[in-house]
Amino acid sequence: MQTAIRALVIFLAGSLSAQAADKVRFGTNWLAQAEHGGFYQAVADGTYAKFGLDVEIIQGGPQSNTRLMLPTGRLEFVMGGNMIQAFAAVEQDVPTIVVAAMFQKDPQVFMSHPGQGHDTFKDLVGAPIYLGKDFVAASFPWFKMEYGFRDADLRPYNFNAGPFIANKQSAQQGYVTAEPFAIEKQAGFKPNVFLLADYGFDTYSTTIETRSDLIAKNPDLVQRFVDASIIGWVNYLKGDNEKANALIRRDNPDMSAEQIAYSIAKMKEYGIVDSGDSKTLGVGAMTDARQKSFFDKMVKSGVVKASLDYRRAYTLRFVNKSVGVETK
Repeated sequence: MQTAIRALVIFLAGSLSAQAADKVRFGTNWLAQAEHGGFYQAVADGTYAKFGLDVEIIQGGPQSNTRLMLPTGRLEFVMGGNMIQAFAAVEQDVPTIVVAAMFQKDPQVFMSHPGQGHDTFKDLVGAPIYLGKDFVAASFPWFKMEYGFRDADLRPYNFNAGPFIANKQSAQQGYVTAEPFAIEKQAGFKPNVFLLADYGFDTYSTTIETRSDLIAKNPDLVQRFVDASIIGWVNYLKGDNEKANALIRRDNPDMSAEQIAYSIAKMKEYGIVDSGDSKTLGVGAMTDARQKSFFDKMVKSGVVKASLDYRRAYTLRFVNKSVGVETK
C-alpha cells in the first residue's frame, strides 16, 4: 500500500511540475502606457497563463535601459522601437533578433500649426522643426534625402512642447498617440498631424526581440509568448480592456484614463496595430519584402551599410500564422 501511495505522490508531483508556468521577464521601452496595452491585456485576462507563461512586465524609462538587459540574460524578451535598432544590433554583433512586430506602422509623426502655411507634408520643408537627437541621427537622413528637409532648420526637441507652441511657423516630432493630445490640452488647438509611415517611412515598430540562444534552446517558449501577445493585442483593441488599463495605471500612476482612451482611439484610427499584412497574417506580421524595403531606404540615406546582413535582424518563424484573425 505504501509503495502505491508513494508512486501516486510522485506521479502527482510530476504532473504539477509539468504544468508549472514558465517564468518570463519582458522589458518594455518606456513607462506603462496604452501603446503597451496588448501585453498588459495578456497578463490581465489570463492569456499568458493559458499559454503556460508567468509573465512579469518590467518597465523601461529614464532610469531603466531594458535593451541592455536582454543580451545579458536578465530578460527573456524586450520591446524594440523600430528596425533601425535591430539593424544596429546586427552591426554590433549583439545576439538578439526580432520575432514579431506588434505595430505595422511606426506611430511617429510630424506636427504643425494649422492655417500657417504648413498644412501639407511638403509644406513642412523649410520650417523650423523640433527633433530629438536620436531621430536626427537615425531617421532624419532619409527625410532629407527623400523630401529635402535641411539640417539648417533643425531645432533641439527635449520633450517640451513649449517652443513649438510658441512658434506658429514651426513643426515638431511626436507620437500620434500622445503629443497631439498634449498639444490640444496645453495650447487649446488641434495640430496638423502627419504619420511618417504614410509618407514612406515603412519600418515595423513595437517589436518583440529575444536572444538567439533562447530561440535555439526553447523555440516553444518563444512561440507561446508571441502567440499569447498577439491575442493580447487583439483583445485589448477589440474586447474589454478595463483590467489591462488598471494595470497600466498601477505601474504608471501619471497615466490618465483620458490619455489611455485617446491613445487607443488613435491606434485604431491609423491602423497602427492592425492594417496591411496583419489583416490576413495576424497581428505581429512581418514580411521579407517589407524588411528589404526599409533596409534599402536606410542604406540609400547612409544610416546603415549596404554590406550589413539585415536578414540576421529578424525571423519570420514565429509570425504570419493568422493567430487571432478569427477572433477579430
